[in-house]
Amino acid sequence: MNTAEQIEKVARLSHGRLVAILAARTGGVTDAMDALSDAVLRALEVWPLRGVPDNPEGWLVATARNRAADTARRSARAARAADTLAILEEERADMGQAVTPDRTLNLMFVCAHPSIDARMRTPLMLQLVLGLDARRMAGAFLIPPGTLGQRLTRARAKIEAARIGFSIPEGADLAPRLSHVLDAIYVAFTVGTDGEGAGDAKSSSLAREAIWLGSLVAAQMPREAEAQALFALMLHTQARRPARVDAEGCLVPLDKQDMCLWDARLLDDADMALRLAASEASLGRYQIEAAIAAAHVARRHGLTTDWQAIAALYRGLVALYPTTGALTGLAAALGECGEPAAGLAILDDAETAQARQYQPWWAVRAHLLAVVGDQANARAAYDQAITLSPDPATRTFLARRKALLLSS
Repeated sequence: MNTAEQIEKVARLSHGRLVAILAARTGGVTDAMDALSDAVLRALEVWPLRGVPDNPEGWLVATARNRAADTARRSARAARAADTLAILEEERADMGQAVTPDRTLNLMFVCAHPSIDARMRTPLMLQLVLGLDARRMAGAFLIPPGTLGQRLTRARAKIEAARIGFSIPEGADLAPRLSHVLDAIYVAFTVGTDGEGAGDAKSSSLAREAIWLGSLVAAQMPREAEAQALFALMLHTQARRPARVDAEGCLVPLDKQDMCLWDARLLDDADMALRLAASEASLGRYQIEAAIAAAHVARRHGLTTDWQAIAALYRGLVALYPTTGALTGLAAALGECGEPAAGLAILDDAETAQARQYQPWWAVRAHLLAVVGDQANARAAYDQAITLSPDPATRTFLARRKALLLSS
């Protein structure tokens, strides 16, 4: 790994933690991001000549702090500059240590404050904490990158104007903000895992960072069932990744995967987190999704996959969270239960402009059409699914399914 790659890795994995420490107590997230960007540029100039420092995060914090100090001295906002310099000086001790994880969580809860547009809370967390830009996030939220970028700029300005405190809320204020924090973590994990399959070198670190954030929330809030369930859901997905693609580069469906390739330790941790979630008297989206994930790997315990139970779980998920993804999952489960026509009816009812851009909707539709004998429409649906998939392994799998139709 060359120096530039090391700098990119440190900046990528530490982005949220460093922004959090630089912005703590001031709310100056935009200034913190600008200062950190300048520090990374300075590292690109200095580290190749002097070598990577023993404490890269501390070096970036110190350099960003100096940049912020210079900017503050030049600013007309003298009073605010003095406050910022004093606070940054108090953070000097942190430069010799790893940045504390609670700072990262604090920043996420700042982004989930009620004064921030609800639609922007999750994207704002992804930008500030995980360093995702508007272009990379746009597809997940079906918003043009330019529009998303403008909204994010307004949201960051709102944080500074409202002077939101950098602390985790308590009591009745916690639940509504926690849901946005969990959603941001899961979107980051999904973007990371999808990108990894598509060959994006940065995506693997993004998925790991999301799991790390999920573990922080779960550890700090053991009585929050949804936090435990999200952690379980991500661990289930991560545990199965080694078996996801075969030696020929083709996607392997869950029921065909080699269980010996699954990470048993991660699955055990997932089961423990799901048990903690089930011990609480509540039911939410991530609890149902984690239960579905657990049902898919029941054969590791010598059981068969219970598709009727999975379909029932999806019905519960649709009742609680009627998204295109949930409806598509229900349709697929019904197909496995011998009810392909019912599955197709659900897909028809769920058809929207958004659904037509959702690759799994087309893939499940193609499979169900093939089951009911409508080969012409099944081939067309496979074509759409292949076009929409950025993952080569998925495209190969779908192309093989389509080829089976042509040969039959």
